[in-house]
Amino acid sequence: MVRRLYHTLTEDSAVFIWIVLNITGDMITEDLVRRRAEHNNCEIFSLEEISLHQQEIEKLEYLDKWCRDLKILYLQNNLIPKIENVGKLKKLEYLNIALNNIERIENLEGCEELQKLDLTANFIGELSSVEALKYNIHLKELFLVGNPCTEFEGYRQFVVATLHQLKCLDSKEIERSERIQALQNYSEVKQKIREQEQAYLLKRAREKEEAQRRMQERKDKKQKQMESKLGFDSPDSLQNKENHQAEGDREQETWRTVEDDEEEDRRFWDEPTPYTPESRLETHRYLEEKRRAKDNIRESKKREKPLRTLVTAEGKVLNVNVPKLHFSLKDDEENNQIILDLAIYRHLDTSLLDVDVQPTYIRVLVKGKPFQLVLPEEVKPDSSSAKRSQTTGHLVVSMPKVCKII
Repeated sequence: MVRRLYHTLTEDSAVFIWIVLNITGDMITEDLVRRRAEHNNCEIFSLEEISLHQQEIEKLEYLDKWCRDLKILYLQNNLIPKIENVGKLKKLEYLNIALNNIERIENLEGCEELQKLDLTANFIGELSSVEALKYNIHLKELFLVGNPCTEFEGYRQFVVATLHQLKCLDSKEIERSERIQALQNYSEVKQKIREQEQAYLLKRAREKEEAQRRMQERKDKKQKQMESKLGFDSPDSLQNKENHQAEGDREQETWRTVEDDEEEDRRFWDEPTPYTPESRLETHRYLEEKRRAKDNIRESKKREKPLRTLVTAEGKVLNVNVPKLHFSLKDDEENNQIILDLAIYRHLDTSLLDVDVQPTYIRVLVKGKPFQLVLPEEVKPDSSSAKRSQTTGHLVVSMPKVCKII
């Protein structure tokens, strides 16, 4: 399900916007960087390339301290609102920070070797901020497609005339004749860009106010719901509820709650919303909230799940096969023993098995799931042995009988 997001694009600069959620946190941690540095034996200080895309990162930090030798940095499809803390990456050659929440170009002057910068599908409306890239003398390729500034009249001419070192803009090579013409009309184009920029910034100010208002309304609504719930579920009212409500009524109430939840989902996703950094962040927060709620329900169900009975209150041992494994029980009269062949999955690690042989039964825990079988005769637990077949993975347990052959 995709929330309805409105993003005005011309036919020439059409770009597909998508959101991929892989929720792991909102900041860059050393553990995350080390995991992503497997190709460098998890060594981060000598790292030259790292991919941190689709990590729901909301703040760009620490990389300039941990990975000073970085040459290639992938940060696309996150929630980063500002380019910062990369100025000390002197060797950085390629920065991909597409599909984020960035609104202006800044803090890249220290990236002396920067050759390629990808800012596709961000929210850059301050086109004049490209002037900050004048100091990146090795910059050859720049991608701004999908940003609001690309809708400005004179956008390409302005960028071409401002950044003399640039060879390619939005995958299109800059011809010498194009640059000469852009420089000739630079003053006029620059004035037009400033006017459009100011209009856009006023619009963004209104969008931010609207987003704040919507967020406050949602917060107030949740607060009221919480207060209402707490008032309804006080100890006295809970007691009255238990005394006067039948089991069927409780189920009906639960069903109504599920319906309310679905209705909230429907309202959220169907609400027309402008495509802004705030709405993108709001969508992420909403999905994260839903995920946490589901995790809490799952955890509570796990806690409430009753333990499976393996031995009755009267002491009777039951036959149980929770992992649903095929097995065979053989009476080896020649060697006076009972052999259990349990069809364990071949690729299951042996450390996930726990074998317990008792005089009258055998219990095997397979990834915590119990398999229990009552034995036809009494066996010697201390003399029993268990082995895994290297070809099939089956577990074979040999259990010598107590009674000797006469």
